[in-house]
Amino acid sequence: MSAEATNPGAPIRRRGRPRIDLRRLGRVALLGPVSRDRLPDAIGHVAEAHRAHHPDADLSVLRRAYVLAETSHRGQMRKSGEPYITHPLAVTLILAELGAETTTLTASLLHDTVEDTEVTLDEVGEQFGDEVRYLVDGVTKLEKVDYGAAAEPETFRKMLVATGDDVRVMSIKLADRLHNMRTLGVMRPEKQARIAKVTRDVLIPLAERLGVQALKTELEDLVFAILHPEEYAHTRAVISAATAAADPLTAIAGNVAAVLREAGIAAEVLVRPRHFVSVHRVSVKRGELRGTDFGRLLVLVGDDADCYAVLGELHTCFTPVISEFKDFIAAPKFNLYQSLHTAVVGPEGEVAEVLIRTHRMHNVAEAGVIALGNPYAADSVAQSAEPADGERADPTRPGWLSRLLQWQQSATDPDTFWTTLRADLAQDREITVFRTDGGTLGLPAGASCVDAAYAQYGDAAHTCIGARVNGRLATLSTVLGDGDTVQLLLAEDAASGPSPDWLDHARTPTARIAITGWLDAHPQAAEAAHGSRPAARGPGPQPDQPAQTAQPGSAGTTAGRTASALVERADATVRLAGCCTPVPPDDVTGFTVRGGTVTVHRLECPAAVRMEAVGRVPVAVSWGDASECRVTLVAESFGRPRLLADLTEAIAGADAAIISATVEPPSEQRVRHTYTLQLPDAAGLPSLMRAMRDVPGVYDVSRAQHPAPAL
Repeated sequence: MSAEATNPGAPIRRRGRPRIDLRRLGRVALLGPVSRDRLPDAIGHVAEAHRAHHPDADLSVLRRAYVLAETSHRGQMRKSGEPYITHPLAVTLILAELGAETTTLTASLLHDTVEDTEVTLDEVGEQFGDEVRYLVDGVTKLEKVDYGAAAEPETFRKMLVATGDDVRVMSIKLADRLHNMRTLGVMRPEKQARIAKVTRDVLIPLAERLGVQALKTELEDLVFAILHPEEYAHTRAVISAATAAADPLTAIAGNVAAVLREAGIAAEVLVRPRHFVSVHRVSVKRGELRGTDFGRLLVLVGDDADCYAVLGELHTCFTPVISEFKDFIAAPKFNLYQSLHTAVVGPEGEVAEVLIRTHRMHNVAEAGVIALGNPYAADSVAQSAEPADGERADPTRPGWLSRLLQWQQSATDPDTFWTTLRADLAQDREITVFRTDGGTLGLPAGASCVDAAYAQYGDAAHTCIGARVNGRLATLSTVLGDGDTVQLLLAEDAASGPSPDWLDHARTPTARIAITGWLDAHPQAAEAAHGSRPAARGPGPQPDQPAQTAQPGSAGTTAGRTASALVERADATVRLAGCCTPVPPDDVTGFTVRGGTVTVHRLECPAAVRMEAVGRVPVAVSWGDASECRVTLVAESFGRPRLLADLTEAIAGADAAIISATVEPPSEQRVRHTYTLQLPDAAGLPSLMRAMRDVPGVYDVSRAQHPAPAL
């Protein structure tokens, strides 16, 4: 918060209000008159910017906050030599230009008073109310950032906790960091680099997720200048040269404006220059830059329908580049961003990228959650949604932030928290998947069904046995796509848990921390699950299950609690074939496969018959004393309501545990259910099959017979 900062090489400012002279503001803060009937001169710029977004705002509270901040910080100086009051003034001006409401600006002016002066939190509350007190307290709890490696995790953990209660806390923090980055030149180069790296790794991704693009892009350029000075200097020179040349985008913008006027669409067409990092990325991607690569066209209209009308006119009157079209209005980004993206070919063959959005969409695109105002205003939904535990429900809080807050509470180790935070922030895209009950889940790109299970059910997802994705059965390792519909299948046995293999397919911190916590708390069950239940395999018959090495005369047990098979071969590894799932007292035989493993099949198994027919030599197999077994059963039935529930109830009544289950789509009113079950005693298999056949609508139950894989 109080970190000092001078510009390492300020980006060229091509538009907008000129940057404030902070030294002049400092002199005004110390020497300028402060009358009772008007705002102090030092925050005149703040008042002007605030009134531009909120014409009816009451500025008297800002005057009182400024007076308290100025008198409290009087005599304090920044390392750059400026009066300290210039820092909260600059932070407040950044937020005012983005459209922050009065409460946020008031808290911004006071954000360092409780930490750096004798002003108390109670005094802030008495003079400015509970909302301002809440925000100042949230920012103060972040403490001064110690940029040592050990301090970073706890600092940003506190930041996330404060942000979760009120996103305006993070808004103030981001503006605070931007001003410090603007004035970072007074620090030693090694400290500049440390601060820039933390900004790059944590704060810039947070700004992206909060949708505050205006802060994110400038922070990116400032970090670029510090960490990559040569590339920055080259990019700056390229942009300067392009600025001096004729701009082809201006001509295309004129053509676009003319087309829209002729179509009767009221629109504002602007040339939007790219920032330094964006130009650098384009140059890396394309090599030699074209004249249209230094900016994009921005078309602003009145409402959503006009956006699509503009798109239609552009694609009719110009040659569109179809591969560049994206609709973020119908499917907004996870950070509230909405816009239509396209590209068209100009009269001279130049390709121009075009952004189409309403004025409100543009405000949100620039300022993100800041543009949404006070989420706790009297007419806000949150006002009537006060949780029982006292935590305030923020209607603007993005789904990713809610997830982040959930798992940070579980990651008690600071190093684990820090590593997981950076990994989560490195995800640059989020997808939305639909639940069968009509709800949605926000997940990072690359998330699997395992992640969806924990996002929807929390710790109850430990019992997940499979999923249906877009109506089709899928393994838990299946990677989900944007817009997929997912249905998670849970086992009724609440004592079951995840396998260590699930970690191979978990992408979200929520899933990974929950799985790791369960495995740590159940080491014996975790060890058994590791052998017996492949974590991310979905429902359905499983492949051959590995067994422990079997000595002559000893019981070679299959993975987990499955039946024991004996082979007359020393040091042999035994597997029970997944194609026919043999159990005692089945007549069985074995065949040696790759690596010397003996795979045990039922005598009538088609795979066994096929191997013997091609000359494979069978191995003698007998059953040991263990009575537990695993078996796969197929139930054929007529479709009816509650059939699945009745079948699982019959299975549970026979003391069998469901390891996996599949339900194929109905065909001619017939349904096929496949269950892989764990039985406490193989002798109970016949009675289990009878109980399943007795379920109304079930006309056959048989042992699974599936083609075996090539051996």
